Amino acid sequence: MMTRAAKCLATLFLAAVMLMLPGCGDSEPALEVDLTRRERLVAPERQKTITYAYLPQYSRTVSFQRHRALLEYLRVTTGLPLHQVFPDTFDEHIKMVQRGEIDISFSNPFVYIQLAELGSTAFAKIVEPTGTPDFSGQIICRSDNPTIRTIEDCRGKRLIAVDPGSAGGFLFPLGLFYDHGIRLDDFAEVEFAQGKQEKVVLAVLAGAYDIGTIRKGTLDVVAGIIDLSDIRVLAETRNYPGWVYSARQGFDPADVGVIAEAMFSLDQANPEHSGILGAAGMSGIIPAHDADYDPIRELAVKVGIR
Repeated sequence: MMTRAAKCLATLFLAAVMLMLPGCGDSEPALEVDLTRRERLVAPERQKTITYAYLPQYSRTVSFQRHRALLEYLRVTTGLPLHQVFPDTFDEHIKMVQRGEIDISFSNPFVYIQLAELGSTAFAKIVEPTGTPDFSGQIICRSDNPTIRTIEDCRGKRLIAVDPGSAGGFLFPLGLFYDHGIRLDDFAEVEFAQGKQEKVVLAVLAGAYDIGTIRKGTLDVVAGIIDLSDIRVLAETRNYPGWVYSARQGFDPADVGVIAEAMFSLDQANPEHSGILGAAGMSGIIPAHDADYDPIRELAVKVGIR
């Protein structure tokens, strides 16, 4: 009988022999690979989109809801790949245009004159729900504030405005304050609401600030959130040129023309178009020219911020 050691040696020997035998079975013969023949793999190029941005005067949700139908209409009508982007602040919006990250900008007239200095060109402006291409700003306070009855009563009070770049929410009311001999230094405090109109209303309602400045129409936007009887419109500014569409410097003029034509074709009398325009807070879109905004430039110089 074989000893245990002998059995182990025999098993090892058999295994070694099996490893040296050619493989059997149905496997296919090995293929030779020619490493000298190589093919370069190129990632598919991402389709270039046309970026469209609404100056962030309201929250992203509101901005999206207001312009979603309009963007879809423009995509279908023009065949162009428009895509909405959402800058968080007025300053970021301007910088994104400067960097070429926003092609089509929908902005207030005060921001537009800053974009024009960077080479942007106005090509369209909206008709407000009131039926005119102009709009105004408002000064608001709590309706139960007994210390504020006139504009002159705002002296020494705490002011919250939308943004230093806001037209209806800062520049227009600032001009009205100037007309009444009130300068920024005359307020006890001046704060900004990071570009959000509704934040101004809520801050005044909460009593955190005595007065606020907003664009006319903002109270309609927040009507479902607050009781409007708690807010009083202390004063309203004169009308100034309204919101404007501009194209950044270097953007294809042919594409601007196609987009503008589609915008000008929107008809309030068309039920489908009426829904698109109404959601966006406008009643039409008409041609615009840079010179239309000279009154904004004059106002900015008057109050010393340009």
